[in-house]
Amino acid sequence: MQQKHIHFYIAAFVAVVLVGCKLGKEYQRPQVQLPQQFSSNTAQAQSFADTNSIADIAWKEFFTDPTLQELITRGITYNNDLQVAIKRIDIANAQAKQAKLLQLPKVDLQVTGAINRPSDNSLNGLSASAFLGKSYIENYQILANISWEADIWGKIRGQKETVLAQYLQTQEAAKAVQTQLVSSIAQGYYNLLMLDRQLIIARNNLALNDTFVNVTRLLRDGGVVTTLAVRQAEAQKQTTALLIPQLEQDIAMQENALQVLTGQLPGAVARAASLNDLALPTNLSTGLPVAMVSRRPDVRTTELALVMANAQVGVAQANMYPAFTITAGTGLESFKSSNWFNIPGSLFGLAAGTILQPVFRQKQLKTQFEIAKIEREQAVIQFRQSVLLATGEVSNALVQVEKLKEQRELAGNQVDTLKQAVGNAQLLFKSDMANYLEVITAQTNALQAELNLAAIQRSQLGAVVELYRSLGGGWK
Repeated sequence: MQQKHIHFYIAAFVAVVLVGCKLGKEYQRPQVQLPQQFSSNTAQAQSFADTNSIADIAWKEFFTDPTLQELITRGITYNNDLQVAIKRIDIANAQAKQAKLLQLPKVDLQVTGAINRPSDNSLNGLSASAFLGKSYIENYQILANISWEADIWGKIRGQKETVLAQYLQTQEAAKAVQTQLVSSIAQGYYNLLMLDRQLIIARNNLALNDTFVNVTRLLRDGGVVTTLAVRQAEAQKQTTALLIPQLEQDIAMQENALQVLTGQLPGAVARAASLNDLALPTNLSTGLPVAMVSRRPDVRTTELALVMANAQVGVAQANMYPAFTITAGTGLESFKSSNWFNIPGSLFGLAAGTILQPVFRQKQLKTQFEIAKIEREQAVIQFRQSVLLATGEVSNALVQVEKLKEQRELAGNQVDTLKQAVGNAQLLFKSDMANYLEVITAQTNALQAELNLAAIQRSQLGAVVELYRSLGGGWK
């Protein structure tokens, strides 16, 4: 009769395990605010049918300049921040492999040898003397123990889900580091080309100033202008000359920054292209906003944090429910080392089933559950905020691309106009129909306009890079 009851209990427990439900909610992406399509304030919105995005283009195809490609390749290979992120993936991968075994039983092997010398006047001492014929007690044991917890409430599955999400999060974090790294290298390279261009502009203007100084001296010697005109021309030349060491300093520092960013010692960066050689991409399609959420690594990182927080709610809830553990063991035991391995005489076994229901834990388990729910709500807010910020970055980049295109056209026209003004002013000055201040003003304005045009060209390239990054490009 007792044997029948045991079988009934075992069958009932197996049925509970088979139909046991996982506590907590299955993860579902929360609703987020997204525009129907990306557009700048002035640009025309894209068609709903246009699902292509420049972020789907691999960086080697998006950046076609050979020098920039080499810099990015070196950066991905040697940048220390990216290497640290990759090591985090290795750690998380090891943890994920270990998590796959969480539902398997734990197996321990224990070997024990003990000698106990009780008091001669104690019960153990008298018993040892009477039955063993000696004043000490020996015991030798080899035990193989198996312990398994039934995952009735999905606690172990929740732990596995957490570890897997953490592994995926480290992958996305590494992609985010690479995306930012590719963007930073491209921005630094374009800045370097801008400084090169500005240095050429400054040197050309210095030569022009030098010519004007010589002409002014000749006119002074001829009694046409005063020494003041010569001094003003020399001051203008010195102002232009001052730009050259400043730009050379900025170039050297930008080269050092690029080298460090690519994991190299500071030094010069060899380059063949100039700012004017680089052409802007003609197709800057952004795709649909909903695709950006799944493409941007930093947004995916916050979503995976939400996945982990959601799984932890189920784990915290399961901790408040009964835990069923089965333990079994077998081995060899003997009070004499000489017959320790005498089989079957020294063979023993044990088995136990335990149901543990937490009753009073000073409200720790309930508090942990409430905290887990709050942390899940916090993760939802952080995910939504990351989507909002990402959308804002794309919109800002689109506005920059659109408005910088207009600025470049206007700045180019301004440079042409002021260059003509410089030539006209010099001719009028030589004919004594304009004073030296008009020439100096025209030269100053032309210099600033050319420097400004180079800065706008660089900003245009930078805006395209930012649009590429903000859409999630750069990690492929």
